[in-house]
Amino acid sequence: MGLLRIMMPPKLQLLAVVAFAVAMLFLENQIQKLEESRSKLERAIARHEVREIEQRHTMDGPRQDAALDEEEDMVIIYNRVPKTASTSFTNIAYDLCAKNKYHVLHINTTKNNPVMSLQDQVRFVKNITAWKEMKPGFYHGHVSYLDFAKFGVKKKPIYINVIRDPIERLVSYYYFLRFGDDYRPGLRRRKQGDKKTFDECVAEGGSDCAPEKLWLQIPFFCGHSSECWNVGSRWAMDQAKYNLINEYFLVGVTEELEDFIMLLEAALPRFFRGATELYRTGKKSHLRKTTEKKLPTKQTIAKLQQSDIWKMENEFYEFALEQFQFIRAHAVREKDGDLYILAQNFFYEKIYPKSN
Repeated sequence: MGLLRIMMPPKLQLLAVVAFAVAMLFLENQIQKLEESRSKLERAIARHEVREIEQRHTMDGPRQDAALDEEEDMVIIYNRVPKTASTSFTNIAYDLCAKNKYHVLHINTTKNNPVMSLQDQVRFVKNITAWKEMKPGFYHGHVSYLDFAKFGVKKKPIYINVIRDPIERLVSYYYFLRFGDDYRPGLRRRKQGDKKTFDECVAEGGSDCAPEKLWLQIPFFCGHSSECWNVGSRWAMDQAKYNLINEYFLVGVTEELEDFIMLLEAALPRFFRGATELYRTGKKSHLRKTTEKKLPTKQTIAKLQQSDIWKMENEFYEFALEQFQFIRAHAVREKDGDLYILAQNFFYEKIYPKSN
């Protein structure tokens, strides 16, 4: 028997297609509204939790500043660069915060703008330093480096960060805007529906894959000065290098994330005790991968590498990688293919005056 076909007049077919398209647009709009409502609910819950914590501290009596030891007064800022495994690493902090007894706070800026207004900089610095109920605290967000010293703060927070090979980071971000990731697969992304590959974008000279889009890790480390955001600025790169060495406690690389976590656990166990084991053998809820990502061809990579912007961003990445590997070499030893943290290698002697 042949297939049963239901013939429809062309006008009815056209109406059916239009009706289907309208229905899909309506559903997408409803999904977007639900996502916005969910975000509002999350913010409301977060505000409620903060109020509860503050009330609990008030009921327990005023805190004595003198009683706060260094570890309990500690604040870490992770001014995360997009698409460098930042969500993966941050989720480890969330998984550990209850067990290790510290607070995690997300710095959510409007439209993910990494540059704060001057008045917001002042508010942020005051919040970080004076909000004792949130100490010890781990703050994270897509915000460029902010120098607390210029605001007269005596005790600055501890900065950490992770960076990534600049082309790999851009490719990941390109596909993330189109297909999202496995962390929130239902969320509609800004470039959803654009099926053009990264290779095709580069070949056509598209704006989303232009060399200027590589300019991100340098300004994130450079900070809030206008010159930091001038694409291709040699001063910005030099300032970023200076800040990386002098203002950051540790900067890891995405490609060696486990080693970064291991060093943090060894140096800052108040926050990261158990992080290495969680990363290695945990339920892997912290892992996040961009979907539909296609690796660029050698021709595409070679074309981007001709850009002076790539050369500067890559120089900064190689600088950070060399510094990280230097720190690691003096902190760990390899045995049977595994890395082990070195025990304390200094002690005190000839202590005078002698006690009776």
